[in-house]
Parts: sequence; structure tokens; C-alpha cells
Amino acid sequence: MKLLVIGAGNMGLTYAKAIAANKLGQLDEILIFDTDELKKEELKADGRFTVLNELADGVKSSDYIMIAVKPQIKEVVFEQIKKHLDDKKVIISIMAGVSIDTIQNGLGVHKVVRVMPNLPAQLGLGMTTYFPDQSVNSEEMSLVATMLKSTGELILLTKEDDINTSTAISGSGPGYVFYFMQGMLDAAKHFGYDDETAKLLVAQTFEGAVQQFKKGDATPVEWMDRVASKGGTTREALNTFDNYHVREGIKAGAIACYDRAIELSKG
Repeated sequence: MKLLVIGAGNMGLTYAKAIAANKLGQLDEILIFDTDELKKEELKADGRFTVLNELADGVKSSDYIMIAVKPQIKEVVFEQIKKHLDDKKVIISIMAGVSIDTIQNGLGVHKVVRVMPNLPAQLGLGMTTYFPDQSVNSEEMSLVATMLKSTGELILLTKEDDINTSTAISGSGPGYVFYFMQGMLDAAKHFGYDDETAKLLVAQTFEGAVQQFKKGDATPVEWMDRVASKGGTTREALNTFDNYHVREGIKAGAIACYDRAIELSKG
């Protein structure tokens, strides 16, 4: 079995490296195509991939094709690869907002899996969701799942629209976390901490809180109640957040993210 990765940007290269590192027995070769000549040289130096000069060659010989390009150039990619495809090949799409129907109609194939990763996949701490067309069989699904799980946690969704809802939670979610972290960093700088100390204070606080949430059995609200005593310092901060409607704002932002994903899927 051969995997072709089209696009060696953040996510394409992340998956290629993670899959290569896991040395999946079913895969004999990982091929990569990118238009950036400097990136090609870097990939050749890596030594784990077959770096293509002609996209058509890889499309013809590959069983699984991961399309990891910006959705704005999908028509260009479709035009380049369509005539070299057959309906036995499995298309794995990481293009945000591009529906399975759009991919099937654009490429003339049936076996399509939509994927929504997030940035921490680069550290092996990703949260990836995916949804396949019903034509993808169980054996193919098993290999796709193994490839995707190489970057972290994985959830199989029950309907395609949940690719958009998971985009609003996990796909774009790291951006929300970084937003909150920046607010805490701003506060730390206000108190006079240097950059290095502020980063440690904020990063370790987030990491510790996340681990407590994952390993404990309490909800975030219950954890807040454990941390915040009545009339205390933490409660004062949480009350201020409530006065500024921070929690409602986060929910509204996630809903806006979903709405935008729907707009993008309509072209």
C-alpha cells in the first residue's frame, strides 16, 4: 500500500512525519508532492519519503491520497489529479469546509474521508475528528484510522455536519485557548513579570489544570468551586469574568466559527 500526501504544509507534513514514525506495516511507501522547491529539498533530506516532481506519477501508483492543501486551490488540484484516479483509491481530505459531495463530484470518485485535525497534532497531542463516505470499507477505514491516530486522539463522527461542529470546538479550539492565555500573560506583564517567568506561570497553570480535569471526575464548574472560596481571590476573578460575559462570549465565538464553516462549505 502506498500513501500520497499532496501538500507539505503544517498538517500535511505533520501527518506524513507521524505516519512514518509509527512505521505502519500496511504502508510500503509514503510519497509527498509540494510545489515549493525549498520544501522539496528539505523532504528529500529527511530520507523517509519519496518526493515527487510530477504529481501524476504519485496519483497513479498510490492507494490512499491525502489532500492537505488550502481549500481555495482545490479546483486546481482536482484538475491535476482527476484523470489519474480510479474508484479504488481512498481520498483523505484535510481541506476545511470542503464537503464529501464536492470532492466526489470534483474528482469523480466515491471513497472519501473528511478529516478535521488541530494544531497540537504537531506534538502528537492532536484532537482529530473524521467522517467517511459509506463506500469506504472496514479494512480501508481501519488503516485510515491508524494513520490519523498517529498524531493523537481520534473520534469517528456519526454525521458529516459534525466535522463543522468539531471544527468549532477542537479544530479552532487551540486558538481560543491561546486567546485566554494571552489575557493571562497581559495580566502577568501588568504585574511586572518578565516574559520568561510570565510564560512559565501561565503555561504550567494551564497544563496542570488540564491534567486535573482529564484525570478527575469533576466538571469545570465543580473544579471552579473547589478552587474558589466564597469571598476569596479566585471567586472575585470569576465574578469579574461573569460580569464581562466571558463564558457567553466563548460559546458565541464557537457558534460563529461553526457558522463560518458552513458558509465555506457552500463555496
